[in-house]
Amino acid sequence: MKNTLYKALAIVAISITLGSCSSDDSSNDVSGQGKLILEFDNAFGSNDLILNTQPNKTSNNEILKISTVKYIVSNVVLTKADGTTFTYPKSKSYFIADEASAKGREFELIDVPAGDYVKVKFGIGVDEAQWKLGAAGQGDFLAQADAAGMMWSWAAGYKFIAFEGTFTSPTVAAETPFMVHTGKTGTDYNYTEVTLDLPTKALVRTTITPEVHLITDVSKIIDGTNKIKLSDNNAGGMGAMIMGGTNLPLITQNVSGMFRVDHVHND
Repeated sequence: MKNTLYKALAIVAISITLGSCSSDDSSNDVSGQGKLILEFDNAFGSNDLILNTQPNKTSNNEILKISTVKYIVSNVVLTKADGTTFTYPKSKSYFIADEASAKGREFELIDVPAGDYVKVKFGIGVDEAQWKLGAAGQGDFLAQADAAGMMWSWAAGYKFIAFEGTFTSPTVAAETPFMVHTGKTGTDYNYTEVTLDLPTKALVRTTITPEVHLITDVSKIIDGTNKIKLSDNNAGGMGAMIMGGTNLPLITQNVSGMFRVDHVHND
């Protein structure tokens, strides 16, 4: 009799426990809005990027010490598992990634519809349609970009990428400055977009804020599909300045391949 009673009580206890877990499992409640964080982790090849000290070698045997890595991330679009998309409001969709600043590594998207997201798309730079709105149409971002050194002038427009430091090579013995800036040059706008699949779903819930951890391989700016030698652009030995010309469209092509999603945290 006692054994029968104990078994009955155990079954009731298990049922209560399972019912409690199920009712508290908010991950199944796909409604409302939540947040999602995009984290940009800069690397050089397979190594974590360390500014100013770490030497970084390209396939052209050029050794770089990198002092600045900044780029504008814009126009974020998230795709759900069912194929529907959420376009982050354009007025809030411009961010400046900056290796030297903790605030320049993580960007929080708010008011994201709850759902299971499997893909992210974003631009590098400010799209031409936004720039054509004129200085008055840029909202707060114009002042942010100017303060971050990501403007040439209003007429010349935004710097989409700022990649700077010093280099040596088989033909350049002394450490020599380099600057690689992309953006609008002449009739070339050089804005590009990146679309990446997520290795696991990003579960946006009112109680879950996924963090999408992206790796940005900055070596690919000059050492991607298109190989560009800084020493070939070292005008008069005064430094390699790549801010226009035939190299810039090649660099823009490289930029689209320098991002990957490493993992997704659903905490």
